[in-house]
Amino acid sequence: MKQYLLPQGGKFYKANLHMHTNVSDGNMTPEETKRAYVEQGYSIVAFTDHEIIVPHNELTDDSFLAITSCELSVTESRPQLPFSCKKTYHLNFLSKDSEKVVFSTFSADHVHYVNAKSFITDEMKQYDYRHVYSVECINDIIARSNAEGFLVSYNHPVWSEQDYTDYAPLKGLWGVELYNTGCVNSGYPDTPQPLDDLLRQGERVFPLATDDAHHYGSCFGGWVMVKAERLEYDAVMKALEHGEFYSSSGPEIYELFIEDGVLHVRTSDAVQIFYSTERRATGAVCAEKGKTVCEAAFNLDWYLKENETLASQDALGEPYIRVTVKDQQGNCAWTRAYFLDELNL
Repeated sequence: MKQYLLPQGGKFYKANLHMHTNVSDGNMTPEETKRAYVEQGYSIVAFTDHEIIVPHNELTDDSFLAITSCELSVTESRPQLPFSCKKTYHLNFLSKDSEKVVFSTFSADHVHYVNAKSFITDEMKQYDYRHVYSVECINDIIARSNAEGFLVSYNHPVWSEQDYTDYAPLKGLWGVELYNTGCVNSGYPDTPQPLDDLLRQGERVFPLATDDAHHYGSCFGGWVMVKAERLEYDAVMKALEHGEFYSSSGPEIYELFIEDGVLHVRTSDAVQIFYSTERRATGAVCAEKGKTVCEAAFNLDWYLKENETLASQDALGEPYIRVTVKDQQGNCAWTRAYFLDELNL
């Protein structure tokens, strides 16, 4: 029996989940942002302006969905240093409620951009959360935000000058950026390492490719393909919450399923399709020079047998499998990690 890891039903919708407009420090209006992304085949944009939630539900129609969201930052307090030398946590909050405008970790003092200040309401001013650069503070922010109906992602750790000690203790994240167009363009490309480090600790986080666009030149480089029943707010947010998507900077993934212990992948033209796990147990199909591949089948029997041995020796974390696809230009697509307790194996 086939178990579809990307849902068989529904439709793929192309989404950018990190974007700044002139509400904060971007140079496009929300309307210009919608127009630009629609012209490039996108159906969804999360408007993640800094430190404040400004819904753009007026932009939603039958072919476009605006996700209510924001980006919050917590930076080291070392006044003697310029900002470029300071570590900083950046988190995106994607709201399950399109009308939400307040969150308990809001602080008016942290709204730095003039345009954004004009959106501060009396209701928002009731909150004055003290932001401190510490794991304890960030985990409190994540926990509160989860309880208040947000999906929380951890953004661009490389650009943020962060390392394992900063992100490894984080709990309750929904997603982690492993591709960020703005950071790629500025010479700070992210990697899958933080994602895998968190996965290996049992944190069931999802991989995100985003733009973090502040201007047109940093648009359309990284995206998420969401498989949802329909282009409606609740349906899309449910699909995102449950990881019914893959992320990409180029390749497409058409099908991903398991049947009789074999993992099947069908993609656009690629030079490599491989799966990785929580340890050095992998499998790959690579194209011959000058050629491409568009499908792969991996028998997982040996991996499962090795798991049984490791489990009996109490030497195993939570085992998982995730798939990466690479094309001729070096662009990648990434599935989420599928933990073995989710799979019919």
